[in-house]
Amino acid sequence: MKKINPGLHALLIMAVFFSFYSCKPKNAGNAVSADAAQKVYVAPGKYDEFYNFVSGGFSGQMSVYGIPSGRLLRVVPIFSNDPESGYGYSEETKPMLNTSHGFIPWDDQHHLDLSQTNGEIDGRWIFANANNTPRVARVDLRTFHTAEILELPNSAGNHSSPFITENTEYIVAGTRFSVPPDDVNGDVPINSYKKNFKGTISFISVGKEDGKMDIAFQLQCPPVDFDLSHAGKGKSHGWFFFSCYNTEKANTLLEVNASQRDKDFIMAVNWKKAEEYLKAGKGKKQTVKYAHNVYNEKTHSATSEIKTQVIVLDTKELKEICYFIPCPKSPHGCDVDPTGEYIVGSGKLAALIPVFSFDKLMAAIDKKDFIGDYDGIPIVKYESALYGEVKKPGLGPLHTEFDGKGNAITSFFVSSEIVKWNIKDLKVIDRQPTYYSVGHLCIPGGDTRKPNAKYVIAYNKITKDRYLPTGPELAQSAQLYDISGDKMQLILDFPTTGEPHYAQAVAADVIRNNSLKFYKIEDNNNPYVTKGEAAAKVVREGNKVHVYMTSIRSHFVPDNIEGIRVGDEVYFHITNLEQDWDVPHGFAIKGAPNSELLIMPGETQTLKWVAEKAGIFPFYCTDFCSALHQEMQGYMRVSPAGSSVPLLFSTGKNLPPADSANTK
Repeated sequence: MKKINPGLHALLIMAVFFSFYSCKPKNAGNAVSADAAQKVYVAPGKYDEFYNFVSGGFSGQMSVYGIPSGRLLRVVPIFSNDPESGYGYSEETKPMLNTSHGFIPWDDQHHLDLSQTNGEIDGRWIFANANNTPRVARVDLRTFHTAEILELPNSAGNHSSPFITENTEYIVAGTRFSVPPDDVNGDVPINSYKKNFKGTISFISVGKEDGKMDIAFQLQCPPVDFDLSHAGKGKSHGWFFFSCYNTEKANTLLEVNASQRDKDFIMAVNWKKAEEYLKAGKGKKQTVKYAHNVYNEKTHSATSEIKTQVIVLDTKELKEICYFIPCPKSPHGCDVDPTGEYIVGSGKLAALIPVFSFDKLMAAIDKKDFIGDYDGIPIVKYESALYGEVKKPGLGPLHTEFDGKGNAITSFFVSSEIVKWNIKDLKVIDRQPTYYSVGHLCIPGGDTRKPNAKYVIAYNKITKDRYLPTGPELAQSAQLYDISGDKMQLILDFPTTGEPHYAQAVAADVIRNNSLKFYKIEDNNNPYVTKGEAAAKVVREGNKVHVYMTSIRSHFVPDNIEGIRVGDEVYFHITNLEQDWDVPHGFAIKGAPNSELLIMPGETQTLKWVAEKAGIFPFYCTDFCSALHQEMQGYMRVSPAGSSVPLLFSTGKNLPPADSANTK
């Protein structure tokens, strides 16, 4: 592949970006028409048509919005501590954030993918990636709680993740940063990259009924950087397609050194062939270390297990698993249309969009129409796999979604626009400006067999002059476009939690009718559950004190506790006795260095609190629950270490008697 002068390349990039940032889109002034407000209005008491799940980026969380209103419905903690809910702070949820590196309560969450059956969204689960410390999570959409987190060995920078097959057989994750494998000495010179570093793709199996994840196998690949990916569907089921960059194998100043060639690759992975090799015993067992964390809905608590082995297939040794297709350099998006025939690659600095044909790719592989190999993996001739190119669609194509009507919509980062084009004739149909530097797009079901061609949502980090200023950093944003007609129409801006990346949307009815309203108290198997006020108690075990407490509108049992001593570890096991929808109770105590608890109806959660000094420590309900919410409070008395004050607890009895209360 042809090389270009590094200095010239850098100048070209700078010229493009400076020209972009110096002006707004040409038709910015009249982009929103008069009927936009009517199209996004959702009357009080009415539901939105769609759920929109948006990656949380910096926070490690997932945001849930209603479409078309753009109303924020919930923020779901996944890879980070959450003071609002106590996730990662309660004793029951702390194991969810365990890794082979220890407790890590933060990550960078970029991409989401909804579970599918027969290529259609089934509404059971949504999967999320952790980019920094490589992990994949499963969120249960009955409860909107994180149900499982699986760490990925042999990986670094889990950006290319999580992408699913059309029956959720696998979640697939590619490493962004190639690194030495975990079972070898990683203390090697960085500039030995070409010799010692490897790229890894993980295939994570998903239980058909319970969704439980496990690493089925990993593919050891050349040391490229993997970016976005999508599974084949229909005729291309059994294949996966990854965009790859840094085919130069650079380890420094990638801005220049990973842009020497005029093309990088789309990597086509035949996972059915990989399964054949796995069944034939061709995989190699590798000693690694990774955490598998599971939340149990019956016990309302999580467990963390450290696993020590994976099976690895070497794509250099085992033929017919992987093939490379040349693609404009630095590709980001790699998208597959609803029929499974067309594979769209997007080079971030390109001025065209290549569309590859699955049928032509299969024919080229059958004829061995290769132009060589890359680290032992055949390179298919570009023209042999190419269906055609969309000419002059815009600058900097990133991500493509499909409307199910034979059209594609692509985001353009550099020229700040979304462009609609026909898949068959590759002609541009329409273009609309975005504000600004659009990243990902989302059409409800846009990566499935049956997209809903009503809306497309654009996700933008840069929003200069769109919102009230908030200091050096402005609100990050989504923009909603009506695509039901021939022309796309911008109808709404709505801020998002930063930083929005890849998102998913689905018709509300697919999820809302299965939503859990409360946990049945009789099914609560938490070892510290208190199923009625009569069972409430306080138990001392050495310097550990267990408080078995209940909450209900509008009091705690017990609400007076004495006999705690300095140095004691106090475990508040709170059971919410409510059996009604949307009546959680909170719990917080003065001096707690971690968080409140937020306990759902019928649930038990535990807060650990260490008594560090003598005195009176109030506790209270933090979540508004009734007209007497302010009265929902209590007191804990802490006495000096070695004190003879007896352990007493009560609600409404005023123990001990006043004449023995040691008052002054």
